[in-house]
Amino acid sequence: MKVPLDVGSRLRTLLVPASDRRSPVTAALILVVLLLTGLPLGWLGFEDLGGALTYAGRVTGAILVLVSVTTLVGALAVWDHWFRNRIPYSGMVALTGTVAAFLTNAALLLMTFKDVDSTAYRVLWCLLTVGCAWAVFAVWRTSVEIPAPKRVAAAVIVTGLIAVANFGYERLYQPSQHGVRPLITITVGKPVLREDRKAFALPVDIRAENRSDVGFYVLGTEFHAMGERVWMSATDRKREQWRDDAEKWRTFQETHPLSRREVQQPGELVAAQPWAPAGHWIEPGDTFVSQTVVQLPMNTPYDQLAFYATGSFARKDRLGLAQMQLTGYSWSDGKVPDWVKATKDRDNVVYRGRVYENNAIDAYTRDARYVTVYWQFGVHGAGLLPAIRRKGEENRVNSESEDRELESRYGIVDSWQGPIERTLWDVKDRK
Repeated sequence: MKVPLDVGSRLRTLLVPASDRRSPVTAALILVVLLLTGLPLGWLGFEDLGGALTYAGRVTGAILVLVSVTTLVGALAVWDHWFRNRIPYSGMVALTGTVAAFLTNAALLLMTFKDVDSTAYRVLWCLLTVGCAWAVFAVWRTSVEIPAPKRVAAAVIVTGLIAVANFGYERLYQPSQHGVRPLITITVGKPVLREDRKAFALPVDIRAENRSDVGFYVLGTEFHAMGERVWMSATDRKREQWRDDAEKWRTFQETHPLSRREVQQPGELVAAQPWAPAGHWIEPGDTFVSQTVVQLPMNTPYDQLAFYATGSFARKDRLGLAQMQLTGYSWSDGKVPDWVKATKDRDNVVYRGRVYENNAIDAYTRDARYVTVYWQFGVHGAGLLPAIRRKGEENRVNSESEDRELESRYGIVDSWQGPIERTLWDVKDRK
C-alpha cells in the first residue's frame, strides 16, 4: 500500500526535480554563506561578551556566540547531509543553522538602516540575508526529517522571542530612557578681608554628586562669577519698566526678579575657570568637590555677585572616552567652526576626545566620532558648548533632531547650578 505524501513533501516534489536537490554546487554555496555568517558573528560575539559596556550588550554577545556555534555546526551538518548521511538528523541541524543565520542577518540588516555608516557592511548583510533565505529553502527542499516538529518549533519561537526582546531592549528601550545626571551645588563661604583691608575674598565650594547607578565621564566644566550693579529707584517703578526688564531675559539662567525699586544692570564677568579636569569620571555614589576663591577690591563697583557652575557629562554605559586633550584656542590658531563663532564676544578654549562605541557591532560599522567641548568666556559670561562629530565634519551644522539623537545615543547630559547670588553691602561696610 502506498503511503500518501505529506503536504511539505508534495510541495518539494512539485517545486524541485529529484535530480537537483543535492547538487554539490548548492552545498558549496550554502557552506560559503554559513561560514561568512558564523565566523564574523563569533568574533563580534566574543568581543561583546567580554567588552560591552552594558549587561544587555553582553547578553547580545552571548546570543551572537550561540548563533555562531549553531551556524558553524549547521555548516558541518550540511556537508554530512549532502554527501555522507552519517550523523542522525543532520538535515534538521543544517536547517536549524540556516534559519538561525537568516534571522540574525535579517535583524542586523534592519539595524543598518538606522545605525550603520559603512555602505560595505550594509551591502554585505543584504547579500547574506538573501543568501541565507535561499539556503533555508535549499536545505528544506531536500526532504529534511524533523523529529517532534512541535517541540522544535516551540524552541525556535522561544529563542527568537528572547533574541528579539534583547535586541529591542538594547536598541529601542534603552535609548528612549531619560538620562540621569550628577547634581551640582554651590556653597559660598564667609568673606575674608586682606590684611590692608583693601581687598576681600569669597571662598566658593562646588560639589558634583552622582546619586545614580551609572558612572559619568566629565567632558567639561565651568564656573564663573558675575558682578552686578543694583540701583535703587527713588520712587516705585512703573509696570512698563517691569515689562522692559522681562523682555531682557534671554535664558532662565540670566533672569532677575522683577522689583518695585531695584534696577538691575547687565552682569559683568569677574572670574571664570574649570572646576573639574576634562576626561575625569565620577562613579556611582561618588562626590567630587572643588574649591575656588573669588577676589575683588573693597571699592568694587558691584553691589552683588552671582555664581554659576555648569558641567557636561557622558554616561559610561553609553560610550568609551579617550583622554580629553587641549587642542587649541580661538584667538591663536583660529580653528573654531563658524557655528561656534556665532556666539559673539566670547573666546573659546577647545578640548577634544575620541568616542568609542559601547558594543562591537557599532565599533566596526560606524565611523569614528569625536566629542569636542568649547569652553567659552567673555565679558558677559561663560559657558560650555559640547558637540559630537565625525573627523573632518567639525564645521557641519547638525539639525536639532540630529543633536538630540547623538546626545541620547551617547548619554550626553548637562547639569548646572545658579545663579547663587550674594550681596556685597556687608563687605563694603567693613572698610
